Amino acid sequence: MTGSPSRPPGRRRLLLAASLLIVLVVSCVGGDDATPTTSTTTAPSTSTASASASASATARPAEGATSTATAVATTTTVPAAGFAEAFPGLPDLDRPLAMIEVLGRALFLVAEQGGLIIAFPKAGPYDAPTTVLDWRSRTARGANEEGLLSMALDPEFATNGFLYLYYSPVNGARRTTLSRLETLGEGATFAADPESELVILEIEQPFSNHNGGTVLFGPDGLLYLSLGDGGAGGDPEGNGQDLERNLLGSIVRIDVVNASASERYTIPRDNPFLGELGARPETFATGMRNPWRMSFDRGTGLLWAGDVGQERFEEIDIIGAGENHGWNVTEGTACFEPPSGCDAAGLTPPVAQYDHAQGCSVTGGHVYRGVAVPALVGWYLYGDFCSGNVWALEAASAAAGSPGEPLSLWRQGPPLASFAEDLAGELYLVSFDGRIYRVTP
Repeated sequence: MTGSPSRPPGRRRLLLAASLLIVLVVSCVGGDDATPTTSTTTAPSTSTASASASASATARPAEGATSTATAVATTTTVPAAGFAEAFPGLPDLDRPLAMIEVLGRALFLVAEQGGLIIAFPKAGPYDAPTTVLDWRSRTARGANEEGLLSMALDPEFATNGFLYLYYSPVNGARRTTLSRLETLGEGATFAADPESELVILEIEQPFSNHNGGTVLFGPDGLLYLSLGDGGAGGDPEGNGQDLERNLLGSIVRIDVVNASASERYTIPRDNPFLGELGARPETFATGMRNPWRMSFDRGTGLLWAGDVGQERFEEIDIIGAGENHGWNVTEGTACFEPPSGCDAAGLTPPVAQYDHAQGCSVTGGHVYRGVAVPALVGWYLYGDFCSGNVWALEAASAAAGSPGEPLSLWRQGPPLASFAEDLAGELYLVSFDGRIYRVTP
């Protein structure tokens, strides 16, 4: 993530339906205050458009600027989708970063960056959320990219009740911590026990940014954690291409099934760097800059990630075992270090990217597998924190190496911090405007 605008006063409902043109480059059209009904979009003006080898670089005016762009009209039928406020009556949240549904409890959990986790019934009412964990006294939020960054439930939550957190602790050296907590209670009494914390992994952080930010479990039952390159700009410590010194700039994969104070985790036997001299065995993939949000496609098992860019490109990656995604040799599909003539042999390029005319901080999303919007099934939704733009990319084509043009679903929406998926596969957008939106027909 990058710095966010201040929280806007008042409440607004934003909706933009997508009976849209497939475009190479789109201009920005602001969302209007409206009730959650279908609306239409206006065709952009024209100017010059360009595309990268891996995906289109759709354009948006830089903050405070104006611009025009080219629309390429086709007769292809494209999915329609809208966005509506998901939980009417839910009090405005303070920088919410993550939301998950609790299996068997009909509850949603929402984590705020400051360290508070709340719960409310999936079916409502939403106006009286309860506190699941008040972690604020233990959570450092001195910089924009520190705080309580992610949470996940154990695959065996129904029997063990384990909740995992990834956060920035307040005391000691700058670091991020992956911890496990025990939960108890039902309904309004559901809570995490703050005294049950088991620290699984701690990562030294040389700077306050690029902490990554997703902890989740894969279909293999293993824990995955996304870590940024350690921060500053340009990867000054070379962590993105260093497998030996630390885990920064990588996707970590560990087994926490039998985690205890004496053995916090074990290394899966098929981890790609296990046994390799000069490599940390926890590493699943490397070459990441700041993989802020990632998710598994429940239909295919593929791991998708949005990796925040430096100066030019934001990228979407499909993460495979042992892959090197290029940073800081490349940024997107372009050379970064050196600026030209870099050796990209062996590097895995993104499946999609966009330039900084369209946004400045990608928020990785999910492949839609719900039932509410049938036309979106099999499309990967992602967005941008700075511009509020939301796109959809046909997942199967992208995974096969032939990505189509991203479909624009929402232009200049709210500051998008995260996507969320409920147990039925329906998608939600978690925003720093203090609200949560759902994807609608």
